[in-house]
Amino acid sequence: MEIHLIDGTYELFRHYYALPSAHDREGHEVAAVRGVLASVLGMIKGGATHIAVATDHVIESFRNQLWPGYKTGEGIEPDLLAQFPLLEEVLTAAGIVVWPMVEFEADDAIAAAVIAASKEKSVTRVIICTPDKDLAQCVSGTRIVQLNRRTRVTLDESGVMQKFGVSPESIPDYLALVGDAADGYPGLPGWGTKSSAAVLAKFLHLEAIPKDCCEWRVNAANAGSLAATLCREWENALLFRRLATLRTDIRLFDDVDQLRWRGPTPAFDVLAARLDAARSERVGPAQAEKS
Repeated sequence: MEIHLIDGTYELFRHYYALPSAHDREGHEVAAVRGVLASVLGMIKGGATHIAVATDHVIESFRNQLWPGYKTGEGIEPDLLAQFPLLEEVLTAAGIVVWPMVEFEADDAIAAAVIAASKEKSVTRVIICTPDKDLAQCVSGTRIVQLNRRTRVTLDESGVMQKFGVSPESIPDYLALVGDAADGYPGLPGWGTKSSAAVLAKFLHLEAIPKDCCEWRVNAANAGSLAATLCREWENALLFRRLATLRTDIRLFDDVDQLRWRGPTPAFDVLAARLDAARSERVGPAQAEKS
């Protein structure tokens, strides 16, 4: 069987900026929720049987206590932020397993689910449905893959290596060096994607990188400066890697059969009617730009 694990936060953002605005009878924006619901139900219609959606019920997580600049809900459109609870309610009513995360992030839930599902012999493939580079660290061989549902590109382990220049196990180290603007940490000065990939492709992890750049023997420009920066910023490098490392010690289910879709609950019809009755509006110039 195949397991589909969906990043509900990414999907909500994606649909919010891609779809025309739509308000229900009470004036609440619901277009993104309606889009995500249709998309997930489309996956089920297409043959997905075991499916779960993880969401950031609260944008902040334990990582905000580790790094003050880590991403928060500040700056997110109120109409978008307000749709998170509705998305969770609608998907649950549709009979889909939903993991609303508070202390941890949606990415952590997906990573934990990957580990749990991969232990089941009946699982032939785990499909991580998000382009988020953090989750590339979970990819393994051709059994655990990452799918960008917008571009329809699937990355297996060789695909991750081709895209980033490092293996999945080195992704947290890679992000520690290059940073992640979406998550709010900068990486180390001077360490770009090419130099980081070149060094980590050989040494895998930060601790294995020799302090003396003469021992690197890789194609990295300004190696001396990079080595000096790594030594000077060592504590930050370790912190950024901790931020990038997804937590897998979250118990979400006991058996993968709990992820099987068995149809909608009785509450679904009312919620579906609310979404169906929502009135769409044309996309304005500002919104069209974001799409």
